[in-house]
Amino acid sequence: MADNWYERHLLPTVLDFACGLPMVTRQRERVVPRARGRVLEVGIGTGLNMPHYAAEQVESITGVDPALRMHEKAKARIRRSGLKVELVGLSAERLPLADASFDTVLLTYTLCSIPEPVAALREMRRVLAPGGRLLFCEHGRAPDASVRRWQARLQPWWGPIAGGCQLGRDIPALLVEAGFTLHGLETGYIPGPRPLAFNYWGEASA
Repeated sequence: MADNWYERHLLPTVLDFACGLPMVTRQRERVVPRARGRVLEVGIGTGLNMPHYAAEQVESITGVDPALRMHEKAKARIRRSGLKVELVGLSAERLPLADASFDTVLLTYTLCSIPEPVAALREMRRVLAPGGRLLFCEHGRAPDASVRRWQARLQPWWGPIAGGCQLGRDIPALLVEAGFTLHGLETGYIPGPRPLAFNYWGEASA
């Protein structure tokens, strides 16, 4: 998406609103409190996960996001949380981070908009310490053929207005292709338009 007025000034507010809706917040509450130790949050965006961390379990957080204009909102939420957070303004396909340096990698509504999701996931696997966990909650490819057809129809206009979001990505398949093993995968529609509402959440190990 071109770096235009919409992307600079309106998109952060649109994404903050959409990703902060009650049904999405409930999904965050399912996974974020499981984060422990040294945490890498990929796609930290406007910091919507900050209120959901269990602070006593978290040593530090590194938040990665290419959209630096999101960070002003994130900084305000970080200040309120009291958590130690370092913000890194880049995409996840090439992380300037040491091997095996994080106990938890957290992904919430992020894989849909990463240009090269498998490359990014392989980087996350590289930086995950032995015994660590990748926690995820994502929307993606629906199981119903009729909904998948609507995902395909909507994609050409949805992507440009939603920061490159891809409606039909097969999240478990991407994780497995990147070398992860899935644990406790859960799926289901959350309230909302069905082409946008099929969710996957759970844990994965390297």
